[in-house]
Amino acid sequence: MNHDASLPVPPRRSRGIAVLALTVLGAAGAAFVLRGPLLMSAPRCMAGRWHGCFDTFNGVVLMTLVALPLALLVVWALAHRRRADGVPWAWRRSLAEVGMVHGTVPFLWLTLMPGAGAGVVPGRVSLVPLRDLATMGALGIVGNLLVFAALGFFAPMRFAAVASVPRVLALGAGCSVLVETAQYVLRLDRVSSVDDVLVNAAGALLAALASRRWWRSAATEPSDRPRPAPAPAG
Repeated sequence: MNHDASLPVPPRRSRGIAVLALTVLGAAGAAFVLRGPLLMSAPRCMAGRWHGCFDTFNGVVLMTLVALPLALLVVWALAHRRRADGVPWAWRRSLAEVGMVHGTVPFLWLTLMPGAGAGVVPGRVSLVPLRDLATMGALGIVGNLLVFAALGFFAPMRFAAVASVPRVLALGAGCSVLVETAQYVLRLDRVSSVDDVLVNAAGALLAALASRRWWRSAATEPSDRPRPAPAPAG
């Protein structure tokens, strides 16, 4: 009888595979929903043209999805190296690090994209809570929820220091304040709104709650250092 045929997958590896599968399915779902607009930007993006690709929402989203296989390759390389070095939770750490970057940088690019009056129109500030929500529309609200969603989803998985609801909320709000301040200081022809901060922070929190079962716990998880080899008995 072959006892090796039904060996269970190690729990750590199975959790990493589950998170990776969810990430791929989410990207595939987004590509399916946005397939029409994305295909409109494809010719210019594939030709390497800046205008019509990297300065448009559809183009940035398309290139983010195109770069997904490369991001997954980086996850695999990092995890493989860490496993070879004996670092625990190698897959989860690697996926969280790459996911934070790959899922956040494109949205930051979009939020800091200058408008038609950039450099000419003075900065505008809206500090009355909930006043701008009505003018955002459904698409604007969803977009603001997604700005720091990847950060909220992956950061608690990687860093025990932010693995709590108040800290994730503070992280999302703090990053959003920095973005709104940059929009105002750089005069990007955008409105720096407190509602953007509220919705960005809410998006980070909701995403964090979705990944709560994989949050890193300083009390139960080993340190980042590789485990030392046992000393030979003398």
